[in-house]
This record gives sequence, structure tokens and C-alpha cells, in this order.
Amino acid sequence: MQSKRAIPGDDEAALILGLLEAVERDDAVTQRSLAQELDVALGLVNAYLKRCVKKGLIKVQQVPKRRFAYYLTPQGFAEKSRLTASYLSYSFDFFRKARRDCEAVLHEAANHGWTSIAAVGSSDLAEITVICAVEKGVKITAVVDPQAKKERLLGVPVVRELSAAPHLIHAAILTDFLNPQESYNKAVEEVGVERVLVPQLLERAIARVLPEGRKGVA
Repeated sequence: MQSKRAIPGDDEAALILGLLEAVERDDAVTQRSLAQELDVALGLVNAYLKRCVKKGLIKVQQVPKRRFAYYLTPQGFAEKSRLTASYLSYSFDFFRKARRDCEAVLHEAANHGWTSIAAVGSSDLAEITVICAVEKGVKITAVVDPQAKKERLLGVPVVRELSAAPHLIHAAILTDFLNPQESYNKAVEEVGVERVLVPQLLERAIARVLPEGRKGVA
């Protein structure tokens, strides 16, 4: 879902918030444009718009040329504010936990003398890792993302494979929320299981495995 206001872990709340925000911005918005903006099926938008109307969050008014205009009701504005507050609360809580976890794995890397690290996965967690690394005397020299659409993340080169990193990699930190197990397995194959560090936020998302062979260990 592309809405920046999406509340992780709660697709329904994210969709409703996305609808309310879109209607607030443009009362002439169409169901088709909503579906494209929120990256969901047209039928799902129709169903949730009806639900919002039934709950009294959105008012529908027919306009010329057989079109409809959507308006937020006072209750709709209040619900949008509540959902936005929930999103912000989640964001601050996530940042605190992510920073703590990143500092822990970076401290471990520094203790081992691993100063050239790859962040495996382009995400908010990768950005936090890059920021925290400066304070720990460790450098994130590459961000690995097979579907990379940009060349840099906070000034760090983004590569599609760990082997394409511009510098020798001592270890890797898992920062992939979308495909954590796949990224973890690939990193293990590249640098060895003992050199793949996993923040606590992602511990439950993977099953640790031992590779049959290791390569690329600095």
C-alpha cells in the first residue's frame, strides 16, 4: 500500500486513513483514482467507501455528469485525526526500538573489529542503521536491495547483490522487512552465518540456518 499514512500491521486502518486523507485533499476524487493511489483493487475501495459512508465518516453528493463528490463529515475529520495519531505513535515507538536494536548489533560488529558493514534490505531500518553506525565507529558501505530503484540511501551506495558492494564487506546486518528470510539466507551464503547480524525486530521473522559453504569472508 502506497499511502504514507499506512499503519503497519493494520491494513484496514491504513486503508480507511488513506481514503479519509484522499477525500479531504480532493472532494472530486474518483474510486478509480483512489484505487490507484492506495494500490488496492477497485472493488475494495468501493466496499470501504460504503463502510465509511455507513459509519458517518464520509458524505456522498451527486454532482452533474453522473459523478459523485465525497466530503468528510465532522466525525470523519475526528476519525482521521485519531488514526493519524495512532500512526505517529507507532512511528515514534518503532524508531525507538529500531535505534536500540541497531545500536546493539553495531556494537557487536565493532567489538569484532568489523568496520565495513552491508545493510541487507532497503528500508527505514536500513536508514536508522546508517545513522547509528556513525556513532559506533562502524561504516555502512553498501545497502543491498535486489529491486533497487535508487543508487544511494543516505549517501550509501545501493547495490542489487552483496557481491557488487564497492568495498570489502566484513559483515552484514539484516534490514529487510519484505523478504527477511530470503535476504538472510543470501547474506549467510556470502559472508557466513556468524557474520550476519539480526536486529531483534527481525528475529521472529527468520529461521536461522547454517550454510553448507561459506564465501566472501573478510
